[in-house]
Amino acid sequence: MNLADSINAIRAEIQSEYLSSVQNYPWIVGFSAGKDSTMLLQLVLEAVLDLPPDERKRPIHILLNDTLVESPVYQEHIDLVLNRLRAAIPALGIPCKVHRAVPELDQTFWVNLIGRGYPSPNRQFRWCTDRMKIAPTNNYIKSVVSENGQVILLLGVRRDESSSRSQSINRYNSVETRLNPHNSLTGCLVYRPIVDLSTNDLWSFLLQSPPPWGGSHRALVTLYRNLSSGECPLVLDSSDAPSCGSSSYRFGCWTCTVVEKDKSMAAQIDSGHEWLEPLMAFRDYLYEIRNNLDYRDDQRRNGQQGVGPFTMVARKEILAKLLEVQIEVGKKLITDEELCRIREIWSNDITAISERRFALSKADYKEKQGATK
Repeated sequence: MNLADSINAIRAEIQSEYLSSVQNYPWIVGFSAGKDSTMLLQLVLEAVLDLPPDERKRPIHILLNDTLVESPVYQEHIDLVLNRLRAAIPALGIPCKVHRAVPELDQTFWVNLIGRGYPSPNRQFRWCTDRMKIAPTNNYIKSVVSENGQVILLLGVRRDESSSRSQSINRYNSVETRLNPHNSLTGCLVYRPIVDLSTNDLWSFLLQSPPPWGGSHRALVTLYRNLSSGECPLVLDSSDAPSCGSSSYRFGCWTCTVVEKDKSMAAQIDSGHEWLEPLMAFRDYLYEIRNNLDYRDDQRRNGQQGVGPFTMVARKEILAKLLEVQIEVGKKLITDEELCRIREIWSNDITAISERRFALSKADYKEKQGATK
């Protein structure tokens, strides 16, 4: 089967599933604005647009996860695509809306790292994935499930993407059916329309087919060509977490310290984005101080003895350096709301530290008093 026939077959399958009266629940399209999810979204919209207007009844949610510390270059691309989508959707005549899932204020990268002193993430303590990627997307999916009883999640995953991705797909697609229950989200069925397309098929389609939301895919193609990169896909559970912090060239959080060196940011700098150099230096600084005991408390946040969070002095140093980088690059790296929450946490921590020291001093005094009697 040639590419045109394969694409037509996928569109026909998407239409058939969209019109199904058996599973007529809302669709949620997992979208990262990368190559795979872009092709998926385009095929979904094209398939629905080919239907008569009175048959376009099933709601479609376009769900994008934003950790708030995405690669600035990739973030610009995401913002451009989302703006075009939001502007085009009313004229398409499809019951469709775009949702950007972000971490709650108390769970952002800076509130946890600078506010609570969580050490820079590593493979053993990857606290960022749950808080910044899994929880925001899952919460939105659960809210749609709560309103409708069930949802169908469309993902742009492909066997050709990697051997680990192929194994994951085979594990979840053990039953020969279009829809498979999600392994951890109750009421969520997963649909993978482009699972068997090759990477060459994908690029051939994107290079030849302008998106229904306007513009072209030239900017996306340029990003991949310049950076030899990939996007971190939508992450819904911990089994998908290796997509974050992989050693390959991937777009993701510019603050990621799970890897020793950020190849993606280095490639971006080499391709002409020299203004990213202060961000890369700051990321390397976060990586280096993580295991420096001079920067770490000797008590954990739960009160147990052991290597604990960054000390208050370290947290203040990190914030000062971040604000310097923010001025240097001329881009907002931390929000005013995050700064306010960080100050609140610091105030509470300083009070707790004072009370703990007072209690220790009091206990020590009583012990000395008892020894003198």
